[in-house]
Amino acid sequence: MSARRLKYITLATGLLGGVLALVAWTQVWFTVTLTDDVSIPIAGDRAAGALAALGLSTLALVGALAIAGPIFRVILGVLAAALGAVIGVSSILAIVDPIAESAASISERTGVAGDDSLRELIVSIDTSGWPIGGVIIGVLILAFSGAVIATSSQWPSSSRRYSATRLEGENGESPSELWDALSDGSDPTTTDPRSP
Repeated sequence: MSARRLKYITLATGLLGGVLALVAWTQVWFTVTLTDDVSIPIAGDRAAGALAALGLSTLALVGALAIAGPIFRVILGVLAAALGAVIGVSSILAIVDPIAESAASISERTGVAGDDSLRELIVSIDTSGWPIGGVIIGVLILAFSGAVIATSSQWPSSSRRYSATRLEGENGESPSELWDALSDGSDPTTTDPRSP
């Protein structure tokens, strides 16, 4: 596999993880049924509220990776691992105690507060596939970070367009000398010796 293709496949994996995290944030994770037969859908924005920020951070990180140099690629790979771990942990916490993650939505709907009082109101909780999906997304981003760390040294260099350049004149003048020449009335961009 060519280095360029390896880079694109790795970056595409990161993009997929970031987009899926945003999608998971918008989906229903739990449906809570109360004693009065009222059902309350709990979306990912309540069950794992940090997913949107983590997904956007992952997308931004992929964009930075596309133009980063070899050392910064490794640093960004480590940051991606942290993002994947937090996404996975947020999803696991929602699976372990969905009532705690749903408490704010239930309180808004019923006006009842307090953990024990809320638990008495709940008859059942139906879990969709999205909490498990959140764990899988976290693992996907962790795999992406591992691929970045392991393979980024083989990636092709970024275009010169993103490289720092040093401006200097034809005869080695510094930018400030060129500016002074322009202020004095000469045009440093011309090579015509007859120009003032």
